[in-house]
Amino acid sequence: MPKPSQESQNTHPSEDLNADLSHDLSPKLAQALAGKFLVFDGPDGSGKSTQLTMFLNATKRAGITVTEVREPGGTEIGEKIRAALLEHLDREEMSLRCEMLLYMASRAQLCEQVVEPALKRGDLVVADRFLASTFAYQGAAGGIPYAEIEAAAKIAMQDIAPDATLIFDVDQQTAASRLNPLLDRMEAKGAIFHAKVRDGYHSLVESDPDAKRYLGVDATGTPDEVFNNIKSVLERRFLDR
Repeated sequence: MPKPSQESQNTHPSEDLNADLSHDLSPKLAQALAGKFLVFDGPDGSGKSTQLTMFLNATKRAGITVTEVREPGGTEIGEKIRAALLEHLDREEMSLRCEMLLYMASRAQLCEQVVEPALKRGDLVVADRFLASTFAYQGAAGGIPYAEIEAAAKIAMQDIAPDATLIFDVDQQTAASRLNPLLDRMEAKGAIFHAKVRDGYHSLVESDPDAKRYLGVDATGTPDEVFNNIKSVLERRFLDR
């Protein structure tokens, strides 16, 4: 799961003057993204964080008002939940359902306090992980039935749902080579666990053949190539329908 950082939620009106202009969004795509809720998700080591930074810089240059959030976290309450979730515990192991429900608790606070007001303002909301992570980590890899996750999500999220979740995919060997040696509790669970996580993400993409909710992104290329893949899947989702 993502590492803690100093900023958990920001609205971006500024501009990156040193950016590569080949990373710009088309005016039509920029207009279509206003008021939408996008999620960047995928297995640890997929390069998601690099692409999220590039995408946020592109939205700034396009003049889109963006509210950026992350999971778990994004609020004062959520950040405290995040610390508990990612901490290595010496004396006891967190139960799987406790883990899942803590993610949902953080998500409930985030949706009510940040996401819903931002969408009502017409902001583009961009989340670093969301519900797809719960399906992949606690569901596919952990073994909690998807129906239980969906029931908890309905309570936590109410009527809020992403317009699209971008799922970044690389082979397991490449992902492992990108992981920080100072692993948090989620990243330290081992190769078999992470293979199941990747399979869980694949199942989400395969469950949505029309690519309306889950957009698969090939993340095996260079950062520039992957960013072009992002633009392509977003244009197909929001402009070609």
